[in-house]
Amino acid sequence: MGIDWDVVIIGGGAAGIGAARRLAESGVSTLLLEASQRIGGRAFTATLAGHALDLGCGWLHSADRNPWVRIAEASGFAVDRRRSAWNQQYGDLGFSQAEQEAADEAYAAWHDRLNSEPPPGDRAADALEPGGAWNAYLQAISGYISGAGLERLSAADYLAYDRASTRYNWRVPAGYGTLVAASLPPTVALRLATPVEAIDLDTGGVGIVTRAGSITARSAILTVSTSVLAGGTIRLPAALDDWRHAAGSLPLGRNEKLFLEIVGEGPFEPETHVIGDPHDAGTGSYYIRPFGRPVIEGFFGGEGARALAESGPAAGFAQAVDQLAALFGSEVRAVLRPLAMSAWSRMEHVGGAYSYALPGRAGARDSLARPFDQRLFFAGEATERHDFSTAHGAYQSGLRAAEEVVASLGVRAR
Repeated sequence: MGIDWDVVIIGGGAAGIGAARRLAESGVSTLLLEASQRIGGRAFTATLAGHALDLGCGWLHSADRNPWVRIAEASGFAVDRRRSAWNQQYGDLGFSQAEQEAADEAYAAWHDRLNSEPPPGDRAADALEPGGAWNAYLQAISGYISGAGLERLSAADYLAYDRASTRYNWRVPAGYGTLVAASLPPTVALRLATPVEAIDLDTGGVGIVTRAGSITARSAILTVSTSVLAGGTIRLPAALDDWRHAAGSLPLGRNEKLFLEIVGEGPFEPETHVIGDPHDAGTGSYYIRPFGRPVIEGFFGGEGARALAESGPAAGFAQAVDQLAALFGSEVRAVLRPLAMSAWSRMEHVGGAYSYALPGRAGARDSLARPFDQRLFFAGEATERHDFSTAHGAYQSGLRAAEEVVASLGVRAR
């Protein structure tokens, strides 16, 4: 079999770019295939109304150890280190101080039960107080963090991320997606709009079937989402059934964003935050005038994101405006205009936001990360044991997979 490339990377998100950066140091011939017409994956910055808006990941989580901070600064991107306003309710609107304290206490009690009395079935919902007054609030928080309700969430997986997080969250004013997309090394070949249809392992290397023809490589790194792996978008040989099953244990959660433009004057202070209705598991969370820009960023997770995807953009914008009007007064309806909405769950080559482990299946992350026959390697945020669901976790997984490839090929960094 003739070999076209030493390594083919399938997927041009943060994991694929991380792998490409490491492989570029090693001098191996590398091709990156991306199904869409852009790179960055679930990191995507759109310029709308003159503003850089992140429709995907927007915060550099665990920023004090996040490798994208170093990459950003080395590449000339500014990094904003201001503390986020997430845990504050501007003016206590619709959420009094007493209620906030009660909600925080309910969260702390649930979290303590997860740690001290782990649910026997590893189901995070089993640590809820039966009939608890703030259970809907805790479900909303789970939706933002994991993209799913607590009934579907592994307690062990949740705690693995929670214990590793450093709570530092910074931003890139130019956009996280802009940073990720700008970080692909120029020495790595790139083919956009080239979906992979099948992988063939019957030969000595790896055969990759695309709509534009077949490609052969000594090794390949598969960085696509668990939704793509488990859903059959790419035909995989039976030898990879264990990896496909592992991906099925790590489904993508539902998380969507919408942006409202503020036109004219309004009671919206820069860098503030409100949760729409803390008693509604599907409520939106609203970050107001980030960087002072005249926009409101609405974030919906779990049940809220599901409803947003099913009801459509018009209903989603109407819900957001209704929640904001209930807090700030009906006059704000006159100054809020729909600007943009994400649709990650409907994208064929993505299929959702980021991974969470089903109860009892946290170990599937290690299973998915295993190489196959030193020819096919796996990366992506879902393969990270502690930093899953993040762009830095995806990047780190790409570096790890590239190191495995470099070792298997017996090459050294230049």
